[in-house]
Amino acid sequence: MKNILIINGHQKYSSAEGNLNQSLMDKLVSFLSEKNNVKTTIIQDGYTIEEEQQKFIWADIVIYQTPIYWFSVPGLLKTYMDEVYAYGLFFKGADQYGKGGLLTEKKYMFSTTWNAPEKAFNDPSQFFEGSSLEDALSHLHRIQKFLGMKPLKSFTCYDVVKNPKVGKFVSELDIHLQEVLNF
Repeated sequence: MKNILIINGHQKYSSAEGNLNQSLMDKLVSFLSEKNNVKTTIIQDGYTIEEEQQKFIWADIVIYQTPIYWFSVPGLLKTYMDEVYAYGLFFKGADQYGKGGLLTEKKYMFSTTWNAPEKAFNDPSQFFEGSSLEDALSHLHRIQKFLGMKPLKSFTCYDVVKNPKVGKFVSELDIHLQEVLNF
């Protein structure tokens, strides 16, 4: 049995209500609660910094369920990271930059939603010029690496505005969780 923290990083806008993100969050909670201890945070609803820090200390795995807005996480999730990831608790100084992470026994996973179609990735003639999803998320992976955490394979839903196939996305997340978490 693992301790799993699931963070809902959605930030509501008039053009982004968050229904898909919430459906994926619901799937994560229901699937993982069957055999694990699960805690959640919904950034949009507010949080207490000290409580969030304790959730990280408690967790074996942290899952970020978030849309990607302008190639990064929503502003509220970035603010959460700025406020919660504390020096001396999550990282410290080190002889080599980026090697002072204190969360070395923890893993993390990104579950993201993109308006970009899947074909925009992995093809040199497309927008991401041959970059993979993990490449496009590399700045977010580096944040977690700075804290000492180890990555699990990311999950994503593509083309979510033009082709919002919620049932298909939830089913794919179920398969992904079974393959990646394998417990």
